[in-house]
Parts: sequence; C-alpha cells; structure tokens
Amino acid sequence: MLPSIALVLLLAFQTGSQINPAEQGLKALDEKRYQAAIDSFTQAVAADPKDFSLHFNLALAYSLMGKNAEAIPEYKKTLELKPGLFEADLNVGISLLREKRAAEAVPYLTDAAAQKAQQYRPNYYLGEAWLGAGEPAKAEQAYTAALAIDPKAAAAELGLAHALVKQEKLEAAAAHYKQAAELNPGYRDDLLELGSLYETAKQPEQAMAIYQQFPDNPGAQERLGELLLKADRPADAIPCFQAAIAKSPTQANRAALAEAYLKNKEPDKALPLVEQILAADPDNFELRMLHGRIIRDQRKFPEAAEEFTRATKLKPDDSQAWSDLASVLVIGENYPPALAALDRVAALHAEKPGHVFLRAIVLDKMRDLKPALAAYQRFLELSHGEFPNQEFQARQRSKTLEKEINK
Repeated sequence: MLPSIALVLLLAFQTGSQINPAEQGLKALDEKRYQAAIDSFTQAVAADPKDFSLHFNLALAYSLMGKNAEAIPEYKKTLELKPGLFEADLNVGISLLREKRAAEAVPYLTDAAAQKAQQYRPNYYLGEAWLGAGEPAKAEQAYTAALAIDPKAAAAELGLAHALVKQEKLEAAAAHYKQAAELNPGYRDDLLELGSLYETAKQPEQAMAIYQQFPDNPGAQERLGELLLKADRPADAIPCFQAAIAKSPTQANRAALAEAYLKNKEPDKALPLVEQILAADPDNFELRMLHGRIIRDQRKFPEAAEEFTRATKLKPDDSQAWSDLASVLVIGENYPPALAALDRVAALHAEKPGHVFLRAIVLDKMRDLKPALAAYQRFLELSHGEFPNQEFQARQRSKTLEKEINK
C-alpha cells in the first residue's frame, strides 16, 4: 500500500507543479467555464496581487457569470494598478449600471468615452449612466454621439427617447421611439409607453393612433376602447373591448364592454355581461349601480329598487345610490321608502332641486299637503328656470294645494 500512496502523492505534486493558474483561467474563459476561470484567477491573484491583468480577467469572469457586485472591486483594483485602462473603465461602468449604481458609473464611462470617442459602446453606456443619474440633458448628448457613430442602434434611439421625455420634449421623443421600433422589432412594444405618455399629456388622438397599431395586444385594445369611450365613440370602442376580452377575459374588460354597449344604446347586450361579473363579484358597488340602472331603463322598477338598496348597503354614504333608489321608488309609487331615501340624500348634504321636486311629489301623493306645498315652493326658489316643465307642474300644484289647505 505504501508505494501506491507515495506514487499518488508524487504524481499530484508533479502535476500541480506544472499548473499555471493564469493560463488555466484563460483557457476556462475561452471555453466559457466561468466558475472554473474564477477559481483559477482567484488563485493567480493570491500568488501575484500586483498583476493588473489577473484582476481584470477575474473581474471579467465574474461579469460573464452575471456576478457584477463581485466584478466591480476587481475592475477598480485593475484601474488602481493600471489607471486609464479603457477596457476596465468601460466594464466597471457597465457593471455599476447593472447594479443600479448609475451615478457611480458616470466617471468611469466618461473616461472610457474620452479615450474612445469614436466607439459606440462607451458613448451609449455613458448615456445610460447620465440618464440613470438623473441628468437627461447630458444623457441626450451621449446618446446623440452614439447615434452619430452607429445610426442604426435601436437601443441608443430608445435611450435618447427616454432622455427627451425626461426633459418634457415629448414630440421630439416620439420620433425616436418610432425609429427604435423600426430598427429593431424587439423595441416595438415600447411604443405602448409612448401611447401612455400621450395620454398623460392629454393628447388622446395621438395615443389612439399608437394603440391602433397593436390589434393583438389586449392591454392596448383596452386603453384604445377607454379613450374612444371618453371621446363619445362607443360604437368604435365595442370591437376594442371585444378584442381585449378574447385574449384577456378580465372582469374589468367585461365591465368596460358593458359600459360601451350602454353608451351605444344596447342595454340588452350589456345586461348579461354585468350579471356575469356580479355573479363572481356580488359586492362590486359600481357594477351593482350599473345593473340597477340597466334594469331601471327596462322599466323593471321593483328589481331596480332592490339593486339600489343593495348598493346603499355596500356604500351607505354614497348619495348617488340613495338618489337613484329614491327615483325608482317614486316611479314605482312606493312612497314611504322613497321619502326615507330622499331624507338620506339631504342628510348627506347632496340635495339638489330635483330631489326637492321628488319630495314634493311624494308628499303630495301621500296627501301630506302642507309639507308638499312647502316642498313645491322651495323647489321653485331653487330651480331658477332650469326645469321649465317641472316648474310649471309645481306652480299648478301649489295653487291647487293652497286652495285645498285654505278650505
């Protein structure tokens, strides 16, 4: 046994004596065995810590493995030993950007761009650094320099668009969003960001023009539909919401389609959508109110009253729910609860002339003559000629009630 052990130990010693960690690291890098490269260069650095190339190659191996936090100090050590090394300046800047440390990346990338002013990469990444550091005007200059070198660089076009947006130059930015998408289809979805920016800038027509380019994107179709609804174009909005539902059948999309049907005077198509949503989400206040209004317009007053009653229980302090409940109760000639609903509207400080007129009608129908007369008269004081038909009715009933009261 002893001779064998000795042989093994001797072979291990001889083999180890022939290993050059730096060469092994380079070989591993070439073969894309990055962890092996890290191990070899770590060993080499320990043996010769003053060799800048070893630190650089170790940093590079870390970078290629995506370990940017570990790469950064090795690049910095490289620059400490070899100031102004372009590759180290560039790579440490990129690593810092990947670690979301843009402001720290700026000086390194500034040096890199100064050394290689005619190269695209240092100028592009300098633009990224300035943008991340909150200096969009300086970022604009760097991206512009990068595009002067490579006019077909889609990434620089998009970066320039972002820099211009940060400077509130939306129209100038739009051209670069579009150019980026033309140069690289992978950037086409960034046009949706432009659409959102147009919306924020209150430019709905431009936003719609963007969203129309994405017929297969449910989010874009939903936004297009919403803008069309706001523009009072429900008929155009309907196919947008239908397309959105086909790919993304969310409750929000169904609700939006129901609203479009209603605005397009197609309540029968809206009703099943609303009922489907309510079946899954019975406590949805807005949809409960919408359902009540649909069936109210179908003259199903008792059913509508039930829906508005449920809505008031969901949001007891919502004056509109009480107002809608009061109106359907009056139409359905259910006067005592209608009066209670009107009282609730008044208690919420939301009473308007129309509510006062309804109160007068209710009291009149209940033959509570003096309060009815007072309500009619108060309505006439508040209406200021805005409701001529109701005002005529109020004057006529006031005269009649005064005669009955003074008998």
